[in-house]
Amino acid sequence: MRTALVTDLHANRQAVQAVLDHAAAQGVDGHAFLGDFVGYGADPAWVVDRVREHVARGAIAVQGNHDAAVARGALPTMRPDARRVVEWTREQLEGAQLDFLAGLPLQQTLGDMLFVHANAYDPPAWDYIQGRAEAVRSMHATTARVTFCGHMHEPRLYHLSVVGKAGEFEPVAGEAIPLLGSRRWLAIPGSTGQPRDGNPAACYAIYDDDLAELTFWRVPYDVEAAGSRILHAGLPAALAARLLDGR
Repeated sequence: MRTALVTDLHANRQAVQAVLDHAAAQGVDGHAFLGDFVGYGADPAWVVDRVREHVARGAIAVQGNHDAAVARGALPTMRPDARRVVEWTREQLEGAQLDFLAGLPLQQTLGDMLFVHANAYDPPAWDYIQGRAEAVRSMHATTARVTFCGHMHEPRLYHLSVVGKAGEFEPVAGEAIPLLGSRRWLAIPGSTGQPRDGNPAACYAIYDDDLAELTFWRVPYDVEAAGSRILHAGLPAALAARLLDGR
């Protein structure tokens, strides 16, 4: 089975549609959505509905920190811009859409795979996997051979040998990486809706569990249109600027 791994969609309709179209052209059999469907972008209702439709057809979906914040409402401790986006997003969503976000699980498993937004060792704390130390901690916290997570907006791939030696690969878009059975793996596909590695093209990955191969992809989309939507919605202009430079 070939599964499209899509994370950190962030209400970016243009990027999400481009990724879904690209995945369909690759002939994927299913989807796993790794959280943060809302926040930052201008089309939260459209994005939530697309995820709901895929879940109704059997897709996996887990909750991200932005989903949790929107579902429960803005906290007083949030920065002003963050509170503004959360409150605006809540106004755009209907009760059923908010209920969907609130009811998402923090993690799901399928065979030897774990799907989680932030990490496996403490999902509700939303700690970032910023390097090998956090990746190893996450892999040690689960028996899954392959962990897929989001939260970090840059594509990354870590591995752990049977003797405890950790390493990482720098993924190249479009090149299949064999996930050797002698190692355990943690893969971060990168953000679909707000990449932060200097490349504005949307990120996602495809995992072929029959071949045990993972392929990272970058998909160009209409960044200017997505940015214009943010400005038209009256959201902070900095959010539109981030899309343009991929930072």
